[in-house]
Amino acid sequence: MSMIRIAPEVHLVMDPDTAIVAEERADSILYSMDPVFERMDKLDAIADDLLNSLAPSKPLLNSWPGRENTSYMAGIYGNAFYGIVVGLAFSGLLALVIFIQRLIEGGM
Repeated sequence: MSMIRIAPEVHLVMDPDTAIVAEERADSILYSMDPVFERMDKLDAIADDLLNSLAPSKPLLNSWPGRENTSYMAGIYGNAFYGIVVGLAFSGLLALVIFIQRLIEGGM
């Protein structure tokens, strides 16, 4: 964010962002906002990455290309594994209850 000096002898400057021509004043100080804008762009990319981490089909900032659906597939495999384990445990418990019930009734 610099000023363009149009006519230094009459103290005319132009702001390139707004295209306003004005008189240069000695009592005002201008600071460059470029480093602030660079940091804001970096923070904006990090915020977008944080939102993308909530959706399994979005790419992440520091991941390899083509890994958009890895968390989706990991969720499917993890849930399938735990579902099978819980299902087998429940089936084994049910078979044990049926076996004990038949022993109590004297069916064997």
